[in-house]
Amino acid sequence: MSWNPALDPTIPIGDAVDAIETVIVPRARDLGGFEVRRALPSAARQMVGPFIFFDQIGPAEFLTGQGIDVRPHPHIGLGTVTYLLKGRLHHRDSLGTDQWIEPGAVNWMKAGWGITHSERTDGPVRQTGQTMFGLQTWLALPKDHEDDPAAFVHTPEAALPVLDGEGKTVRLILGTAWGEAAPMETPSEMFYADATLAPHAAIPLPDDHEDRGVYILSGDVTVGGQTFPTGQMLIFRPGDRISVRAGASGARLMLLGGATMDGPRFIWWNFVASSKDRIAAAKEAWRAGDWAHGRFKLPPEDTAEFIPAPET
Repeated sequence: MSWNPALDPTIPIGDAVDAIETVIVPRARDLGGFEVRRALPSAARQMVGPFIFFDQIGPAEFLTGQGIDVRPHPHIGLGTVTYLLKGRLHHRDSLGTDQWIEPGAVNWMKAGWGITHSERTDGPVRQTGQTMFGLQTWLALPKDHEDDPAAFVHTPEAALPVLDGEGKTVRLILGTAWGEAAPMETPSEMFYADATLAPHAAIPLPDDHEDRGVYILSGDVTVGGQTFPTGQMLIFRPGDRISVRAGASGARLMLLGGATMDGPRFIWWNFVASSKDRIAAAKEAWRAGDWAHGRFKLPPEDTAEFIPAPET
């Protein structure tokens, strides 16, 4: 699911100029039966804290015999977080992980020096059909973690902190915010949360993180006197005390951010790195295809095919 469209950020007007640094309107891409909307990276902003890719997957309706088949492919220098709202997805990786990803659970895959994984809807799920709706985000690793060994951590929905009251329910997926901490250890300061707001309810952004953003999954929100609809990402100025208020139909939001990254990142295909040399070395290792002795292995239960590296 890697593609890099040109994106058209919009400029806030009126009082919102004081609160909002950037508004990103993702472009949609049809990936053969389902739609992906990418908010990060954009022409206006590469990252929000460590978040360097932000994809909305679907919603898509798969009939009997249909599904997603993302063949084995490599990553370096990042962590992926797959968070589903509807549907199930089968994750396999070169560590031997075989995990069904389900709504509300958090699945963190740290690529570090290198990992290979596949994502499919197979078995009984493919036979019966399903609705797929979720988010996949990539988080750049700090320079001192880029060569870490690969790892995969699954956290069930029941283990995540939930804040409930005053017309809002907030599930903390990663990091720390509002006095709570998610259970999974992260390599840098961050927060990532799923918030459902009743009509006209407001939620304050965490004021202990430098970079902060909100992605509107459904409904609309008002900030600084301006209303923003479903499918936009709002990036806020550091240090400002900001609240986001839902409209008359309520809203569901993803809130994200963290410490500013320790320098820019280079992106090529599925690789993220602090230098072009790191990208070049990983590119050659994947193209060599030495699954037995090389840098990359194929998932033990998914070795029949893989995605070749692009030519450019």
